[in-house]
Amino acid sequence: MLRRAEDFPKAPSPLFPPLKGSNRAPTAEERAHAHAARMRGLRAQAVAARVGEIAPGAARFAEQWPTGRDVEVLPAARHALAEIGVGYLFSEDAPALLPFAARLFLAREVLARPSRWEWPRWVPTPARRFRTRQQAAFTEALRPIVRRRRASGRLGDDVLGQMLQPSARYGPLPEGAVLDTLPGITVATFEAPTRAAGWILLHLARHPWAADRVAAEAASLPADPAATTSAHLDDLRYTQALVREVLRLHPPSWLLTRQTARQTELADYTIDAGSTVLVCPYTAHRDAREHAEPDEFRPERWLDDSGSPADPGAFLSFGTGPHGCEGAALAMAMLTLLTAHTARCHRLSEPPGPPGFQVTTFEGLATAGLRLRATSRAPERSGLR
Repeated sequence: MLRRAEDFPKAPSPLFPPLKGSNRAPTAEERAHAHAARMRGLRAQAVAARVGEIAPGAARFAEQWPTGRDVEVLPAARHALAEIGVGYLFSEDAPALLPFAARLFLAREVLARPSRWEWPRWVPTPARRFRTRQQAAFTEALRPIVRRRRASGRLGDDVLGQMLQPSARYGPLPEGAVLDTLPGITVATFEAPTRAAGWILLHLARHPWAADRVAAEAASLPADPAATTSAHLDDLRYTQALVREVLRLHPPSWLLTRQTARQTELADYTIDAGSTVLVCPYTAHRDAREHAEPDEFRPERWLDDSGSPADPGAFLSFGTGPHGCEGAALAMAMLTLLTAHTARCHRLSEPPGPPGFQVTTFEGLATAGLRLRATSRAPERSGLR
C-alpha cells in the first residue's frame, strides 16, 4: 500500500501549512521541484559527505552528560539533536535560527496535545494562533538569510544552499516555496529522532552486553569528532544494527495513514474511494513471518546476511515507497553517532524500582519522563567526570 501512491496517496497534512499571504497551493510540478531541491541535501550521499559536521554534536551530548545522578533524557537529547539537525540544514546560520527552531517545536507540541474537542481546520484556536506566530517568527528570521545568500551568490552546501541552487529543469525555487518548506523540515530533523533516542538509550541501559559491544566498536572513532568520515560511520555495523533493532521494536512513528484515490483492491479487500487506511509499523515489525522471535531484542539479526529481514517492506520506521521519510539517511547518521559516543563514554542504568517513565503514543511512540544514570567508562578522560 505504501508503494502504490497512485491508489493510496498521502493526504497533505504539513506540520506548518503555508502562512496567510502565501501564493496559491503549489502545482504537482512545483511540489516535485521543491522535493528535488530538498533531496539534493538529504540523500544518503550528501549526508555521507558531511558526517564530520554531525559527529561533534553527538560527542558533546555524551561528554556533557552529568555522571553519578539520574538525568531526564529526552530534553537533553532533543537539544543535542536540534543543534545537529539545524546545523545540518543551515551551517553557519544555524546559531541565529536555533532559538526559533526550539519555539517551533514547542508550538508543535502545544498543537499536538490531546483535546476534548475536534475543531475544523479554519478555527483559530489558541494553539493554532501560537503555531502561526512561531512560524512567522522563524520565517522572518530565515528570509534575510535566503536573500543574503542569493544576493552574494554564496549559496552554501548545506540543505538551504542546495535548495537555493537553480534546477536545470525548473530553474530557481521561489522564495515562498523555500520559506514555506523549511519550518516543517527543521522540526522534523529532531522531533522523531528524539523519540528514537529515548528508546535507544533505554536499551543501552537494559542490555549492557549490547552497550559494551557498541563501546568496543566506537573505540575506533577518531579522537577529534570533526575528523569522522563516512568510512568511520560504515564501520559502526553493530551500532547501526542496534539502532535499526530498536527502531523495529519501537518505531517513533507507529501509525501511518493513507487515503484511497479511487476504489481499489488491497489484500483481497475492496476499499472505497476516499477511505482512510492505516498501516501500523509497530505490529508489522512484530510479525513472525518477517522477523524470527519478533518480540526479542536481537541486533544481530541485522548482521546476518543469510535470511536477513532487511527488505524495506519489513522495516517501516522510515516508511517506504514514494512518501518514505526524506531525512532517513540523516536520522540514521545522527542516531548511530549519538549511540556510539554515548556508549563509548558511559555505562547507563535505570533508577531502582519500577519504570519511571510513561509510554506515550499520541503523535509518536515516546518514553516521556525517562531518567537514566551515567557512569563514566573512562574516569581519567577530561570532561567526563
